[in-house]
Amino acid sequence: MLQVPVSAGARATAGERIGWALAVAVPLAFLGVFFAWPVLTLLARGLAPDGALDLGGFGEVLARPRTWRVIGQTLIQATAATAICVALGIPGALVLYRRRFPGQGLLRGVVTVPFVLPSVVVGTAFHALVTTGGPLGGLNLDGTRTAVIAALVFFNYGYVVRNIGTMWCRLDPRAVEAARTLGASPWRAWRTVTLPSLLPAIASAAATVFLLCATAYGVVLVLGGTGAGTIETEIYLLTARYLDLRAAAVLSVVQLVVIAAALWVGERARRARQAHLALRTDVPATPLRVADAPALGVTALTICGLLVAPMAVLVIRSLRRAGHWTLANYADLSTTGGDNALLVSVWEAAGNSLRVAAAATAIALTVGVAVCLVLSRNPRRRLLARGIALFDAVFMLPLGVSAVTVGFGFLITLAPTGLTRSWWILPLAQAVVAVPLVVRTLLPGVRAIDPRQREVAATLGAGPGRVLASVDGPHLLRAGGLAAGFALATSVGEFGATSFLARPQGPTLPVVVYRLVGSPGAQNQGMGLAAGVVLAVGAAALMLACERLQASARRPTRSLAETGTSNTLRPAQVTHRDRHK
Repeated sequence: MLQVPVSAGARATAGERIGWALAVAVPLAFLGVFFAWPVLTLLARGLAPDGALDLGGFGEVLARPRTWRVIGQTLIQATAATAICVALGIPGALVLYRRRFPGQGLLRGVVTVPFVLPSVVVGTAFHALVTTGGPLGGLNLDGTRTAVIAALVFFNYGYVVRNIGTMWCRLDPRAVEAARTLGASPWRAWRTVTLPSLLPAIASAAATVFLLCATAYGVVLVLGGTGAGTIETEIYLLTARYLDLRAAAVLSVVQLVVIAAALWVGERARRARQAHLALRTDVPATPLRVADAPALGVTALTICGLLVAPMAVLVIRSLRRAGHWTLANYADLSTTGGDNALLVSVWEAAGNSLRVAAAATAIALTVGVAVCLVLSRNPRRRLLARGIALFDAVFMLPLGVSAVTVGFGFLITLAPTGLTRSWWILPLAQAVVAVPLVVRTLLPGVRAIDPRQREVAATLGAGPGRVLASVDGPHLLRAGGLAAGFALATSVGEFGATSFLARPQGPTLPVVVYRLVGSPGAQNQGMGLAAGVVLAVGAAALMLACERLQASARRPTRSLAETGTSNTLRPAQVTHRDRHK
């Protein structure tokens, strides 16, 4: 048997140390300037208004019964929506990513569109669905927690399906085939082989969805009103309506504690199941089978009943004005609306959204890839391992902080620098929001790489850059299309921080939709709904384009080892043989 020397104990060169130092320092500098500084400044305005720290606000705010009611509602709604998303998302991932059938690509786009819709548009669509006179008006769901949870599932179902599905379609099927050969039933093979391999991706997706549900704002305010308010909506009311920065700062700290606890639980669950998985980049999907009928039925009901119905209401309402069917709402998108409700046309705003989203995606991918490369390493020193765990938690914090806090923090902190008057303020703010999603999309696949593959590649003479390109590169490229799609979609649909930072002459499409829907007159409201449909179609097109890039990256490429001499041992073969020792 060929013995492969391992270079794990080799000292890092000066170039490697500089490279890894930059991979840590650049993302930390980005997060420090564009997230920590604004947020801490705003918190200081609330907790130390006179320059001296005053923690008396905690006792005052936490003594209010309303505070605990809001915290309880936040946890209940986020937990219920996350559990439903995971329960529905696993069969959805099987059908849409492990099976092959006509129209599969179109359905993948359909399940993704809700994730990028502006929350105000989704709230309006769900309200039309459940209000009196709507298709579900007889169920008395208007203003209830059930309607809010359904809308949160509508938003995040596609995220769960895509994250789990991306991992699932790369799992080496030979382990399942071996279990079936040994007599295991399909259900037992899935429960004992496939499910444990998917648990890291499930834990990662569930933690992210919980954060997104716990910080939801627009849809909660529109559908639930004050009766189903969350910490996020309460922070907005205290800040924008009552100017009570002290109470808002206290609730922001409470929200951070809740998010930190969720991150800790998610990380514990992921670590408990983390393993070096056998991943491939060329696992073909198989045709639908009879055994897939339950998963296919659940997925069909979810797509038709939960995803398509509200979107159909949105499209139908965009085609009606004053009780008549018409295309006038779409024809008016080239105008500034009734009574010049806008300073620019909807198409100009759409162009702004695309330019801002492209720049935000480039920033988020640059920062996110560097973070993933650092987090995917497994240092032997305990201190370094703890530092990487802290590094991971720090880059998830933007998901747990109120968009209102980030937007106000940008205005207060960066205004003296003149950056708030620059076009780059929006891409930077949106990149802060997109980086955690990019990291969580890329990380499961990169973490699952067997470190011995890197060691073997180095032993074969490859430099650090060649090792990254030949071992980590295919996995990053494979998931990079999905990460870019999520970053683009998130930036195109981002509304919270953008609503505070967008200039009147340069609004993005979600800001325009919000202004039109809130403006009086049938023309403005119809234009707002039509613009929402345009935004949904554009987001779907972006995701499908990224999926095509991802499919191109899936084509077999010649790896470092494959380009070597005939007696060169491929890292994957070493891994496989070592596992059977």
